[in-house]
Amino acid sequence: MTHTERANELLKQDYHCSQALFGAFAGDLGLDIKTALKLSTCFGVGMRQGDVCGCVTASLMILGMAFGFDDPQDRELEVFGNKKTEEFVALFKEAMGGSYLCKDILHTDVSRPEGMARMRQERLKFKICPHAMAASIEILERMLAEYQDNRQSVDMMTLRENNGMASGLRNSNQMVNFRRNALDLLNNSESKIAYIQFDIRRFKVINDIYGEKIGDEILDFVTEGLRRICGEHQYFVSLRGDVFMIVTQYEQEAELTALVNRIRQMLGNFKGIKIQYTFGIYMVNDRKMELRQMGDRAAMARMAAKESVMKDVVFYQEKFKELLYMRRFIEENMKAAIAQRQFQMYLQPKYSISHNAIVGAEALVRWLHPVKGIIYPSEFIPVLEENGFIRNVDYYIWEEACRFIKRCEQEGMEGCPVSVNVSRHHLVEDEFIEVLDGLIDKIGIDKQSLELEITETVNNQQVSEMSNRLKDEGFMLLMDDFGSGYSSLSILLETPFDVIKIDKKFMENMLVSKKGKLILEQVVAMAGKLDLGLLAEGVETREQVEFLKEIGCDMVQGFYYAKPMPAEEFYELLKQDRDRNRAK
Repeated sequence: MTHTERANELLKQDYHCSQALFGAFAGDLGLDIKTALKLSTCFGVGMRQGDVCGCVTASLMILGMAFGFDDPQDRELEVFGNKKTEEFVALFKEAMGGSYLCKDILHTDVSRPEGMARMRQERLKFKICPHAMAASIEILERMLAEYQDNRQSVDMMTLRENNGMASGLRNSNQMVNFRRNALDLLNNSESKIAYIQFDIRRFKVINDIYGEKIGDEILDFVTEGLRRICGEHQYFVSLRGDVFMIVTQYEQEAELTALVNRIRQMLGNFKGIKIQYTFGIYMVNDRKMELRQMGDRAAMARMAAKESVMKDVVFYQEKFKELLYMRRFIEENMKAAIAQRQFQMYLQPKYSISHNAIVGAEALVRWLHPVKGIIYPSEFIPVLEENGFIRNVDYYIWEEACRFIKRCEQEGMEGCPVSVNVSRHHLVEDEFIEVLDGLIDKIGIDKQSLELEITETVNNQQVSEMSNRLKDEGFMLLMDDFGSGYSSLSILLETPFDVIKIDKKFMENMLVSKKGKLILEQVVAMAGKLDLGLLAEGVETREQVEFLKEIGCDMVQGFYYAKPMPAEEFYELLKQDRDRNRAK
């Protein structure tokens, strides 16, 4: 039941508008319905005087639970709450024709007996009050949703203990103490001040592999560790999930990196589980800035670090504001993008050097937004992986790939398998194989026509077991990004891959020296002895092609031959390729 439906039900039970509206949010506020109805009793009919509408009074009480302060020293929250009050009242007045007074909305002076009599006789409570409640609820839901989305987008001000709105939006102890200590540093310390926000890399994966109990133990381990690490004039707080914040004074930038290194060293291993972190640092340059803004800047820097392959510590830059905006845009538009088919499958051909012919393709995704144009995977994939929506996009692309394979078969162009990327999210799901089988049966294609690419960096027992199950089911498995990590050979021992794809950067690094070229030769030889197919990615020059041909690597993929292209364009290219090779 929606808030509006609950409010109308209470109104029909003859509770007045303030009670009905406040009662509709009782569960969100962590209150039982009786307490909520009692608290809002005295505000009906504009406090019986026709003054401020009871819907407004109840709404401001709800906003107070969300944005209010309980510490008289917390002036920032007071200012923030006041702004939200002004925002709500302005929006309510706009919705109700310019007034927030009960007598204006009801068009009768309920402070006078004759006005009250008219209200009852004409049943104005049931004709007009529902509109005022609906307008209030719409504004409230939007304001609360915006606040929550903003907090989630920068991982601010929500703690792990998420038991209702009041405790979920703010913490009355840890957070207040943290803010008080931060204000004290800013107001009284002559040293420089910095905010450091950090999280545990791939914490969701840790939870999936080892279970939530171990995940909770790791969070407690980090919390206790920070108590030992943080010294004088250094304060920390646990935000939501695996995100932590430190405020510290410092003199030199090196002190901040030293603190980060202590965290890495002292908290890098829990019962044999290696823990890695991502850090964002904001060095405060304006002490008059709101604390929230300081924390947000540290969060933006952390997000930039999460999206970086090379860095796990990033200092805030002004350009990160644009990154935050893009993140919010992605999360706000990703569902519509699926529904409106804005996500498009692009295909990059795989070629045989010796036959100069297309032997397959890799399915990739592009986001074609009607206003922004092409949004590239590097912008949206990290966000979707973090929030879990990548599953929806993957399923969508897999189905598109299956339909393309079916089309090729129907047009007499068999023998062009399409590989799709499989993220770690799928490899830990029990129903993953069932979903794939269902898709293949629905479209009606051969299993081996849909090849599955698994990145070599995804390595754990659960993934290995799933890979073996996939192989037993008859799927072709490709090890993507071979050479990008440190465990390629051990993964080959545990996982029954059919093809290994040499990572672009690995190949580039190997080609710069005689020793590197020798290593590549040995990789090719090893693949042959293990009866594994081999494909080199990121081939961009004729020199690379000649060397790969020389050492016996026949399958290649890269810009030298073709860039990723829309499915229809690839279809025409494939048709021309087949016609040309038939004519030989």
